Amino acid sequence: MGRTRRPSSQMLRLLEALSVRPQHWRHGYDLMKETGLLSGTLYPLLMRMTDQGLVEAEWREPEQLGRPARHAYRLTANGIALARDAAPARFNRLGKPALA
Repeated sequence: MGRTRRPSSQMLRLLEALSVRPQHWRHGYDLMKETGLLSGTLYPLLMRMTDQGLVEAEWREPEQLGRPARHAYRLTANGIALARDAAPARFNRLGKPALA
């Protein structure tokens, strides 16, 4: 029987940021600014969450000519469910509203 681990505080911050608009594609740099996570934490976390089926990633063509393509991320249905399950305990403890 497998053990279910609670999401880390870093994962909770990332889930919170992504769950505000779960169908919206987000770039890593924007997520770094919003969550305060450093790139050495954020990108490995995004890769693990992608491997776990919580986040989907895709290459996005640049909006400006001459800029490189970038990865974009958004929650999957499993990621949205985890965000909703994990957030109430964290949010209620901090006195903030839980995710709808």
